[in-house]
Amino acid sequence: MRAPSRPDMPLLLRLYHYGLAALEPAAAAILMARRRKGKEDPERMRERRGIAGRERPPGHLAWLHGASIGETMAILPLIERLSRRGVTVLVTSGTRTSAEIIAKRLPPGAIHQFVPIDVPRYMRRFLDYWQPDIALFAESEIWPNAILALEYRAIPLILINGRLSERSFRRWSRLPKLAEALLARFSLCLAQNMGDAERLQRLGAPHVVVAGNLKFDSPPPPADPRTVSALQGMIAGRPVWVAASTHPGEEEMVVAIHRALARRYPKLLTIIAPRHPHRGEALAEIATDSALNPARRSLGEQPERDVDFYIADTIGELGLFYRLTPLVFVGGSLIAHGGQNPIEPAKLGTAILHGPHVHNFAEVYATIDRAGGALPVADAKALAAALEDLIADTALTREMARAGYEAVQSLGGALERTLRAVEPYILDVKMERR
Repeated sequence: MRAPSRPDMPLLLRLYHYGLAALEPAAAAILMARRRKGKEDPERMRERRGIAGRERPPGHLAWLHGASIGETMAILPLIERLSRRGVTVLVTSGTRTSAEIIAKRLPPGAIHQFVPIDVPRYMRRFLDYWQPDIALFAESEIWPNAILALEYRAIPLILINGRLSERSFRRWSRLPKLAEALLARFSLCLAQNMGDAERLQRLGAPHVVVAGNLKFDSPPPPADPRTVSALQGMIAGRPVWVAASTHPGEEEMVVAIHRALARRYPKLLTIIAPRHPHRGEALAEIATDSALNPARRSLGEQPERDVDFYIADTIGELGLFYRLTPLVFVGGSLIAHGGQNPIEPAKLGTAILHGPHVHNFAEVYATIDRAGGALPVADAKALAAALEDLIADTALTREMARAGYEAVQSLGGALERTLRAVEPYILDVKMERR
């Protein structure tokens, strides 16, 4: 594929490139600070400096990058399909949580590495070793030095599952020459919807196609059937709801909501899965201070009959807890965070409740809301009232769950459209190698 004509490097891009080269010692210090806070894997710190932790297999290699859990899980079906075609897939992400989860779900032959920090020398070292034939970045990952290094090596770069919110568009619009210089270096941008496509084009992306949202084609999170069955037996006969991916500020609301609902439902079990599992201890203290009896899954504790507040402070187990109840509140939405992904609970047949702050997934929530599969609530008081009604009306809860499932199923197809768009670049790579 011929690369589009590209503008020269504007001053800001040059300053970024040479500035990060000069500030490499500071980048190393930042990595060490993150390690002390538990945000970096001490055994794999070298990968963040572009030093490989695995051997590169021979043959074609595609580099797929997703920043964290959501982006990485969304591209998992694409990873599987490319692997089946005989292409080795190198997957990079930037968080420990994403690394732990993706390691359990990668197809045979695929490799995970932590993405290097966007320092020129780190990125050169990474690309010199792995020598990818093509690079695919997910959603809104725009790292200038990575983009420049790929261009220098004439490696095609494609944005997949591309997303550019109105807020991000306004920020980039203040630096139009920089935005155009970066986006013009993408061979292709595959946008989630028309709005994303229009914003990418206005910022200078020369080749944009609407392919849809890969998250609709991602399989639901797995769970061990034996564990599901054991927990279902343990909580049988109790009203149960899950507060998933909650953030500080919401967690105190969940405790207060449990106390309010327990007046009508004394056997109520609230399961809370915080977005950041390390908050398990703090959550247990909040619950205890409110006269609740908590248990923490990370400590091996179970939701016994005397437990009314079960803290799911583990990684990669949301699929288990979504299967235990038909009623889920998706967090990050009662505070001004922007909401978390509702597609997974919808695919697993749950009725969904969410707050007003869902701009990160506005289109998805709008679709599920219109179908009747999700119910928006204004605040904690409204959430408590909605939960009280739905616990009492199991038929309505089942109908909401069915509507949400059908809504997300109807929005699939992005995987096939993405594969068709990427196919010519894969063929080019293979022909050039021959």
